[in-house]
Amino acid sequence: QVQLVESGGGLVQPGGSLRLSCAASRSIDRIYAMGWYRQAPGKQRELVAAITSGGVTKYADSVKGRFTISRDNAKNTLYLQMNSLKAEDTAVYYCNANNIANGMDYWGQGTLVTVSS
Repeated sequence: QVQLVESGGGLVQPGGSLRLSCAASRSIDRIYAMGWYRQAPGKQRELVAAITSGGVTKYADSVKGRFTISRDNAKNTLYLQMNSLKAEDTAVYYCNANNIANGMDYWGQGTLVTVSS
């Protein structure tokens, strides 16, 4: 089992940047695929970006070229660098860890990102 704690959300103006962090309670090396999801008011939760244990990444079309997902296995931390933020990026952002050995999913509590002038 792993506990996840997100941080770094807040209020930012359109065009601005934020960096989200997700600290894991145990090693995320090798056996965990990691991802960031978001849920806007009245909408379903959607995948924003994901990274495999080997470092392969994928992104939602809406954030390609603007967001970058990365992981520091030595620090048990996942990151999401968000640039050129838009109002439609406003959502609660959740960190996810998927144990590739048994398929178990773990979620953080979420961090709110608000993009507004």
